[in-house]
This record gives sequence, structure tokens and C-alpha cells, in this order.
Amino acid sequence: MATKADVTADEWKMIMGSPMLAALAVTVADPSGIWGLLQEGMASGRALIEAKSAPGANALVKELADEMTTSEGRTMARDGVKAELTAKSPEEIKQQALSTLAEVGKILDAKAPQDAPEFKGWLKHVAERVAAAASEGGILGFGGVQVSDKEKATIAEIATALNLG
Repeated sequence: MATKADVTADEWKMIMGSPMLAALAVTVADPSGIWGLLQEGMASGRALIEAKSAPGANALVKELADEMTTSEGRTMARDGVKAELTAKSPEEIKQQALSTLAEVGKILDAKAPQDAPEFKGWLKHVAERVAAAASEGGILGFGGVQVSDKEKATIAEIATALNLG
């Protein structure tokens, strides 16, 4: 069972930001307006809360979720993501998020091989939750589709970046 102690401080910072990046990649792939953005942000937060309280959740996921409950943990994750994405277009943000997620996947495969598949699967789950949080193409949250083709494609790109089968 891997822990924060198994990775460097910089690697942990990347791992801490990975759920935000998975969520952000889906959000920028097909923006849903302000209401959709709020719903998608809440879905990402709920995925963290569920991971923290789920009895069978991966220990590394739980450690990340526990640390996100502290202001220091949230600041570390937010600052790491912000530094990578400032002054980028939505497409550049998506590509950078995918690139960083691929790097996180490699770190997990190398340093936490027993926990890597479940953690990476959880990151994909976060993306799926965000995609399903707000319908796309409707008016004021009515109509449209629950998960757009662009969001489905981005989830597939996230799975590829994380090297999930």
C-alpha cells in the first residue's frame, strides 16, 4: 500500500492536483455556462468527499482526499494546477491537463504499482462524474444531452493518458 511518503514533494503536488486536472479537462472540452460550471465543480468535490468516506476506497485516494480537507492541501493542489494553466486557451489547458495526468500515471505505475490501477480508475471516475453533472446543449439546464461527444472523447483521452486498458 503506497502513501505520500513513497513519492517526492513535487510528485505529491502533481498527484494532489490530478483530480482537479481530470475535472478541468472535461469542463473545458465542452463548457456548459455558469450553471453547468458550478454543477461540474460540485461533482468534482463530491467525488473527493465520497472517496474520503468510502470504506473500500484506495488508501492513496483516501490520503489525497484527507489532505484536500486541509487548507494547506487545497492550496498546494490549487497553486500547482494554477501555475501550469495560467494564460492558456481552453484547448491548451486540456492538453496540459492530459499531459500532467499522463505524468501522474507514470509516477503511480513506478512508485505505487499496487495502487496505480485503482487510483487512475478513480481519476477517470472523477472525470465521468463531472461530465454527467450538467447537460450540454440545452437552455438553462433543460434539454440537451447528459454527456456530450466532446466530453466522452475527453474521458477517453484521460483514460489513454493514464494508460488505462
